[in-house]
Formats: sequence, C-alpha cells, structure tokens
Amino acid sequence: MDGGSFSSSIGDSIDFDEKDLSLSDKLKVFKASAYDPDSYVTNRCRQMSEKEIRHLCHYLMDLRKASAEEMRKSVYANYAAFIRTSREISNLEGQLIALRNLLSTRAAIVHGLAEGINVDSLASSDGSTQDDRSNNEDNDSTNTESWLGQFIEKLEVLLAERRVDEVLDVLDEGEQMANDTRSKQTLTPSALLSLQKVITEQKQKLAAQLAEASFKSSVGAAELRSAVQALKRLGDGPRAHTLMLSSHQQKLHGNMQGLRPSGTSHGVAYSAALSQLVFSTMAQATSDSLSLFDDEPSYTSELVTWAVNQTENFAHLIKRYVIASPAASGCLRPVAESVHISLGHCSLLEARGLALSPVLLKNFKPCVEQALYANIKRIEQCTAALAAADDWSLTYPPIGSRSLGTSSLAGVIASQPKLSSSAHKFNTMVQELCEDISPLEILQLSENTLEGVMQVFNSYIGMLVKALPGSVDNENLEGSVNRIVRLAETEPEQIALLANALLLSDELIPRAAAKLSYAQQSNKTDDTSKRSTDRPSRPVEQRELKRRLQRLVDQLRDSFCRQHALELIFLEDGGVRLSPDMYLNMDGNPEEIELFPSPVYQEMFGKLTRIASIASDMFVGRERFATILLMRLTETIILWLSEDQNFWEEIEQGPRPLGPLGLQQFYLDMEFVILFASQGRYLSRNLQQVIKNIIGRAIEAVAASHIDPYSVLPEDDWFAEVAQIAIDMLTGKTQVGAMENVSSPTASSVLSHGSN
Repeated sequence: MDGGSFSSSIGDSIDFDEKDLSLSDKLKVFKASAYDPDSYVTNRCRQMSEKEIRHLCHYLMDLRKASAEEMRKSVYANYAAFIRTSREISNLEGQLIALRNLLSTRAAIVHGLAEGINVDSLASSDGSTQDDRSNNEDNDSTNTESWLGQFIEKLEVLLAERRVDEVLDVLDEGEQMANDTRSKQTLTPSALLSLQKVITEQKQKLAAQLAEASFKSSVGAAELRSAVQALKRLGDGPRAHTLMLSSHQQKLHGNMQGLRPSGTSHGVAYSAALSQLVFSTMAQATSDSLSLFDDEPSYTSELVTWAVNQTENFAHLIKRYVIASPAASGCLRPVAESVHISLGHCSLLEARGLALSPVLLKNFKPCVEQALYANIKRIEQCTAALAAADDWSLTYPPIGSRSLGTSSLAGVIASQPKLSSSAHKFNTMVQELCEDISPLEILQLSENTLEGVMQVFNSYIGMLVKALPGSVDNENLEGSVNRIVRLAETEPEQIALLANALLLSDELIPRAAAKLSYAQQSNKTDDTSKRSTDRPSRPVEQRELKRRLQRLVDQLRDSFCRQHALELIFLEDGGVRLSPDMYLNMDGNPEEIELFPSPVYQEMFGKLTRIASIASDMFVGRERFATILLMRLTETIILWLSEDQNFWEEIEQGPRPLGPLGLQQFYLDMEFVILFASQGRYLSRNLQQVIKNIIGRAIEAVAASHIDPYSVLPEDDWFAEVAQIAIDMLTGKTQVGAMENVSSPTASSVLSHGSN
C-alpha cells in the first residue's frame, strides 16, 4: 500500500494529521454510542501495513495523553467549586442528623403525652386498676430514678478518670436502654426524656474533653487517633476529621518555629528541612484520614483542601525566605535546588492519592523563570566584562572549575578544548545554567533555557565581531549591544575568535543542551513504545539548534573574510591595490616585462598560507571548518573583483584598451589563484566558475579592440609552470632565479584557447 492509500484510509475515520481539529472533535468517534473497539480496529487496520498500524497506534497514544491532560486541567479548574459543594453537603448532612434527633425527641414527647391521656381516661372506669398502676408506676419511677442515678454517677466517674472507651460503652448501653424502653414502653415519658437528656449532655461533655485534649502540645499520635475515633463513635464525624487536621496543623506550626532561615548560603538546607517537615506531616495526616474515615468524599475533599492550603503556605515561606532574593539577582542554583527538593518531597504524596505538584508549580514557576532570565542576563554581562580585557589567547580551562570537577589534568587536556578567557567563562556559566535547570523538567523551561542560551551566544558573537579591526563601526548584528571589546589585532588573535565561536557552537553548547534532553528523557514515566515515538524528535531538535548556532558562526566568519579581503584590496590611504591600471599600463611600457603573479595576489597567497597554518593548529579535528574559511576568504576577494563595476568599466570601456601583455598577466594571476587554492584543497566549484567567467570577460575585452586574444595567450601548461614556480619561490622551495629557465610567451608557444 502506498502513502496515498494510507492517508485516505485513515482519513475515512479521523484525519490524524489535521492540526486545526480540537480535542473534542478528535474524540467524537470514540464517544459515539455505537462505537465498538473490535470493529473499529478490524475495519481500519484490515488493509494497513505494519508501518501504518504503528503510526495509528502512536496517534491514539498521543490522543490518550492529550485527553488525560485535558481531564486533569478540567478537574483542577473546577476543583475549588467541587470542594466547596462537598463541604456544604457535609454540613447539610450534619444538620439533617441533628434534625432527625430533634424529631425523634419530639416524637417521644408526643407519644408520652398520648399515653398520659389514655391513662387519665381509664381512671374513672376502673379505680382499682388505677391504684394498682399507680403503685406500679411509683415502683418503676423509683427503680428508674435509682438506675439513672447510678448511670449518671458511673459516667461522671469514668469521665473524671478519662476512661474514654468505657464512657462510650456506657453511653451505648444508655442509648440501647432508651431504645428498648421506647419500644416496650417500660418507662414513663418523663423518665425517658431524662435518660435522653443525660446521654446528650454526657456526649457533649465527652466531646469537649476530647477536643481539649487533642489540642495539647504533649498529645501523641496514638492519643490523637484515639480521640478522633472516640469523636467519630459519638456520631460527630465531621468535627472529628476537622479536629484531626487542626491538630496536625498545630503541631506543624509548632515544629516550624524551631526552623529559622539563616541566610542565603544556608537557604537550601532550610528548604530541605522545611519541606521534609511539611510533607511528612501531610503524609501522616493523609494516613490518619484514610485509616479512620476510609475514602468518603466529604472527608477526602476536606483533606485535599487542607493539604492545598498547607502547600501554599509552605510555598510562600520558601519564596519569602529562600528564593526571592537569589531569583532577583540571577543566582539560579539555590532557587533550582530548593524547588527540586520541594517537588521531590511533594511527589512522595502521590502514592497516597495527593497530587500537590500543580500547587507548587503555580507558586514556584514565576520565581524560577525570574531566576532563569536574570541568570541569562548575568551570563551576558560577565562575558562582556571579560571580553573587554580578553587577550584572545587560547588556553585550557582552569583546574578546579565547576565544569571540570576533580578530573585529572590528563583527562582535562583530552576532553576540554582550548578557549580564550571570556569563552571559558561563557561556557562555564552556560553549562551551569543547563545543569541547574535540567532537574526541573516538570516546569517545562527547556525551550526557554535554550532560547536564552541562543540569546547570549548571539550577544557573544556580536562582541567577537566587534573585536575584529574595522568591524566596530560597520557591524550591527541583531540584538547586539554597544560594548567595549578588546581588539584582536594579530591574525592568530583573530582566528582565535573563530575558534571560540566554532568550539562553543559545535561542541560545548550542544553538550549543555544535551543535559536538558537527558533530564527530559530520564523523567519520562510512560511505556517503551511512547519513548520510541519521542526519540526521533530529539535529533531533529538538536539539528535545528546546531543550524541556528552555525548561522551565528557564519556571521563571524563572513565578517572575518570581509575584513581580510578589504585589507588586500584597499590601501591604508583609501587607494585600491586591485586596480585596472596594473593590467592596462603593461602594454604601454617599452621595457620587456617578465610575467609573474601580481603583488596583490602574492600577498593574497601569503595571507592564506599563514591563515591555513594557524588554523591547522587551532582547529585540530575540525579541518573542514578551516577549509571552508579559506574557501570563503578566497571567494570573497575574487567575487569582489568580479562585481567591481569601476574595474570592468575601465577594462571594457576605458580610453586605454586591455592589451596582450595585460591579458597574459590577468590570465596568469587567475591561474595562480586556481593553482594555490587547488593545492591547499580549498578550491570550490563556485570559485572555478567565477574565475572562468572573469577570464572570459577579459578575453572579450581584448577581442573588442580587434585583437585575436587566443593568438597572444600561451598554452595553459606555461601558465601552470609559471604559477608553480611562483608558489615555490614564495614558499622558499625554489631560488629566485628559477624564472630564467622558463621560456617567454612567444608566438611559437601560443596555442588556441578557443576550446577552453
């Protein structure tokens, strides 16, 4: 099956590549009442290949992840209203229980009154029966009063001795007695009311005693649990749960009094101690709530509300005493460590059903972002300060720096590149930035961090450009700021600028970015198939990062090439070395001229040779960059010659035509450039084509003056021989007199160049 059929088969049900569909639209097919998973898979996957089925599975997994995230956002968006409603329902339940008890009491009163009326109506008809009943009632009343007295006395003794379990047993016995007498009518209404009143009063007294004991600082965990269980047994579950949470909160605040922030240097230790205290207390409260009250919604809602409040109070303390000041000054490490420790302790509660990380993220993320952006600004400022005094000499990083740790010197030399002082500082601070932010992957700040690194690298490239002589006034990189930068006056110093930029962009910054990618990968908690779907995106992101970095390095390289090209083409007084007069004046000179590459091209060869030698030492293992640098510099000079309108107007339309000797000299210069560029392995196809075009243009200029240009040009071997001798002489391989052995370009050695 081809790609088109796959797209059409998927498009019959859901357009998986449609970016404009909302999540609800994508899920419609799964919400339909007639949706059958087996038939869906059978119909859609019957004719799919393995690759297409894998693509479908990846899409469905991404859709499930998006649906879960949407549900989580919806829950948190309406959670406050849900908790408020649950508490109102809980309060309403308590009021209904109280109302039921009140109605039961009134029903007993009405029933008692009714019995009294019946007794009075029968008194006139049966006097003897009345006397008997009166005697029985007197006996029952006497027995009841005696039992009530013993009941009250027993309760008071047990309450005084704080024997809570026995008090509860006696109260249960009294309630059972009241229920039995109500059903059997063995007690008079007044006696029954007295019994119920006593039970109610003793319950209230016991509840007050339990509440008072729970708030004592000396109460232990076992005593607290017993008190809460007793309150729940008394029928006051909501009060018991609230009392339990209040007791935990009181203990938490008491323990927090012993913790005092002792300055920024110890802020992380304070964060760790406070975080452990707060979240361990919440863990204990959660365990008590679940063990004593099970998983009832009203109690769970109150627990979550309480935990959220405690988490917000904790976050405010951390922000106030630990991370606010470092965040404002750009000290990212204490901020990141404090937040990381807090999130670590908070995540332990997820196993108990409390997901409080969103609360911390909402409070901490603005502070971390502030610290991140301030740190990026500090990197830019520190690097600029060092660039103002940088001598642009390449050295290994200092031993003992954070990026090296305790590595041996041999390991340092093997793994660390040589950079100038400002580049070392830039690299160290960028590595530290990514190390500090990598554990906080849950905050989703990786993209912001990389953008910040790109921003400071762009600023640093701007400073390197300004360090090139002649580039201070005419370079205006996007986002660059006018800063004082020490000029790189010598060629080794200027090439060191390129070495700084190349090593940072090609190795060191991607190494720092990899720390963010590694942290993101290590924090993945989904299955292996999901990780396999994310794997292709990481190389794409890394390649895009390297492309952006390379574009900035290309700006510095082009500035370097432009500066050196201008040094060759123009004189210090503003004159032009590469002028048409150097060719036009040759034919008017009566003296015999010995053809040799023009001085400007000799100087060009010397400059490129020196740069190649320096680059071979500085770009070890990166020879391709050195080759491209030499290639671009050569192309810059020749392209300037090709596009110089004044030069070609003099050659083609000037009062003095280009003669045979001028053409021979021009041809020799171009062959000289081709030869040394070819031997240096930086001759590009573009350069060859440009040289071919300008040679043809010079030949056409000679032909326009009614001279056959091919009749005056020697064969190509002669130009190659002269160019090679010139290279050997300039490099010291051949003596100066070697040109005497070369035949002059006479008519006998002239061949047709028309076929070239």
